[in-house]
Formats: sequence, structure tokens, C-alpha cells
Amino acid sequence: MALPWSSWDPHQRGSWAWKGLLLTALLITWIPPAPALLNILAIPEKPAQGDNVTLLVRGLPGDLVAYNWYRGTDLSQGHLILSYIISPADETPGPAYTGREAVRPDGSLDLRDVVPEDSGSYILQTLNQQFQTDIAYGHLLVYEILSPPLLLANGTKLVERRDSIHLLCSTPSTGDVRWFFNGEPLPISSRLGLTPDNRVLVRHNVRREEAGAYQCEVWNPVSISRSDPVNLTVYYGPDRVAIVQESAFQTGCTVEAEFNASLTLCCVTRSCPDPEYTWSFNGQTHESTTRYLNISGMTKDKEGTYTCIAKNPMTELSGSASVLVKMSVATSAMTIVPVPTKPTEGRDVILSVQGYPKDLLVYAWYRGTASEPNRLLSQLPSGNWIAGPAHTGREMGFANCSLLIQKLNLTDTGRYTLKTVTLQGKTETLDVQLQVSKGSSLTMGTVSPPSDRRLPWGRILSASAPTKQEFLEDLCYVSPI
Repeated sequence: MALPWSSWDPHQRGSWAWKGLLLTALLITWIPPAPALLNILAIPEKPAQGDNVTLLVRGLPGDLVAYNWYRGTDLSQGHLILSYIISPADETPGPAYTGREAVRPDGSLDLRDVVPEDSGSYILQTLNQQFQTDIAYGHLLVYEILSPPLLLANGTKLVERRDSIHLLCSTPSTGDVRWFFNGEPLPISSRLGLTPDNRVLVRHNVRREEAGAYQCEVWNPVSISRSDPVNLTVYYGPDRVAIVQESAFQTGCTVEAEFNASLTLCCVTRSCPDPEYTWSFNGQTHESTTRYLNISGMTKDKEGTYTCIAKNPMTELSGSASVLVKMSVATSAMTIVPVPTKPTEGRDVILSVQGYPKDLLVYAWYRGTASEPNRLLSQLPSGNWIAGPAHTGREMGFANCSLLIQKLNLTDTGRYTLKTVTLQGKTETLDVQLQVSKGSSLTMGTVSPPSDRRLPWGRILSASAPTKQEFLEDLCYVSPI
């Protein structure tokens, strides 16, 4: 075995002669070691790149004369770092010496400005005064200060359910890799594939909810570093296309608009990017190329089928929807006329309603404004009516919305309000001013019922005898219009 110090010259005196003697005893005359009691501990336990580290030796006996430190797993000459003679404190560097190592008198080894390449096994060999040797093994792991990894993608513009995501976290570090999505740890699902080292992420048949910012992170016990985000866009749609409308009445696929009214149709869908819109009217291409189509001044010639086609240029998918636009049947304006027009005290009067809604659901009369304390009565199309808080027993309603007031008195003078609700929920309110004049006599008179003989006279419902309209009647009573 080659000698770690200079060869011993028998004619030399002093320390060089002592070194040769010790080395001969240590490396040529091998004496089986005593049972090992030595151990080596790295301080700090998890050093980072650039730290100063001490390989602290414990359990050293007190009769030692020399130490040898080796980097590696064997006691070969090429692995020798330093030889140290305790008295006089003299150290001799070996082939593995870098200039950053020093041996303490207690046998510990100091390393300055450690680098990851210093990681590995270390061996301490000791020599005592009886020329017996002992060895101890230690291990050092130096953690590097990590640089940000580079995240590489096979593409950042993907089509839903067609393309796959391939992301590579590129880093020279041996640290562990973690993944993040929109700043949060990425959940691992059954559709997520990672290589054993976590450095490649794959998602097949990408979905829209997987669009967002991806990052990878490398870490070790002393350092963490995250990549710049890679933003993935997932193109999808158009989903189900529908047409909604404003300022018109719609039932199913039919839209009704009044004569000369304006109508706006809106084509709605979910798509990324926004789709290209094409409208047609009765099969002919319309000039509108946005999601909105405006129909101004509704007339008979604008009735027909309007179709919207939405096409996504990225997914090459399209969808469509159609509606039938019709002009609603004109209805005459509702009016109220007192009959007679100049009623007098003690006589009857009918507040006759002309042009009432033909799809009437319910109506109510009020003495004054349309508030519940002022309600005279509510009536259903069946002719059944329900008395309100202001009913005096002299008021009676008819199916054509007219109101009979019997045996007028001067206090009946004032405002009367009619409120109607149609089957489609359309509400209309109209009022009339009634002026009762003082009569020349108190002779009672009567007024004939309304001329519409097709409609029955109304009758007051008995609270003790409910009819088939009980539910609707109760509804009108509890929540009057």
C-alpha cells in the first residue's frame, strides 16, 4: 500500500522521522482493531450548499497519536484527505484534499463552503500509542440551493376531448418534484398520469375544467423553487344553442310580438372561444352576424322562422336553434263607462267594462287605489266572486269585469279602480271617476245587467259551501291582486 506521507528516510531526524514511523505502524503493520466505539455526526445535520460543516467524532479514546481522514468507502491512497499527528499538531494533505478541509485536535473534520459534490461516505482511521488502529464511518449529504425548473408543454392551445396534455418539469436537480394548478396543489385523479420521478405529467382527452395555469416545483429539505406558470387554453363548444327574447311573449318555440313593436332575439350558448354567429329568416341568410338580432316595427311580413347558427372555428363544431315569430292578435283597449253616465242618489249604476282581456284569470275592484283595504271584490272567470274588506253588500261583479253598485248614496262618489290578470300573468290597472248627484226623490231604481248575455250573473260564494274553485278562490282571498 502506498504511504500517505513522504517515504521515511532512516537518516532523517525530527518530525519527518516520526511521521514515517507512525505511517509504517499505521498502514504497513496492521493490527486488528479493538471493538469500534467511534461514531461520526454531521453538524449541521442537513447542510445546504455553501455551509460550513463539521464531521464530529464521538467516542475517541485518550491515547491516540494520529488520524487519517478518507473520502470514499475504502482506505486507498487516492481517497486520503488529510493525515494528522496530534503532537506536534501537524497535518499532511493527501490526494483528495481540496483546500477546504482541516482536522481538529479532537479528530473532527471541518469542511468549508461545502458543495453537493462533497456528499458521500467519510472514514476516520485512528492510531493509538500501542500502534493499534480503529476506524469509524460517517456520511454527509449536502443539499443544493435549487434553481427554478423549466416547465415545457407539448402545446398550450388544446381542443376538448381530442387533445392530450404533456408537461415536462425540466431541472438538473435531484430534488423531489411537486405540481400546482392555478396556485394550488394539483389533485391526482384517475385521469392523471405521472412518471415515477414525477417529472412528466400527462392528461388524456383534456376537458375544459383543466384549462388554467400549471407549475412544477422542486424541493429538498433546505430549498424550494417553482417554475414560471404555463397557461393552457382548452377550446370547447358550442354547447346547446338557445334563443331568448326581450319585450315579447314566448310560449315554447313561438314568440309573439305586438304590431309595430320592437323585438330582440339573443342567441346564447357556451363556447371557447366565442362562436361565429349566422342568422337566417325563413331559410334566407340574415345580415346580422352577432348573437343579437333586432326586429323593429313588427309587421305581418316579418312573421316566420328565425334560426341562429353558432360555429366554433377552433373545435370546428356548430349548433343551431330556431323560433317562430308571430304577430300577436290585436286587442281593443279596455275602457270603463258608468251606466247611466250621470247616476243619482238612490239609484243603481253599472261600471261597464269594454275590451276586457279574453284570457282573463282573475280581476278585482277597489274603492280608491288598488290596495287590499280598499278591495270591494275579486272574481274568477267562472262568475264566482269573493267580497273584499271594503264590500258594503251593495256591490256585485260580472264575468265581463263590470261592477254593479246598488242604491247609490252621495258617499259613493269617488275613484274606482279595476285590476285584471291574464292567464299569462299580464296585469293591467284602469280607474274611473264616479260622480253621484243628489236625486229629486228617494224612489229606488234598478239597472239592467250587462248586455253580454253569454256571461252569467255573479254570485257570492258561501264560506260554508266550498266549490271546485276552492283553491283558486282561497288564493284570491289570501293574496288578492
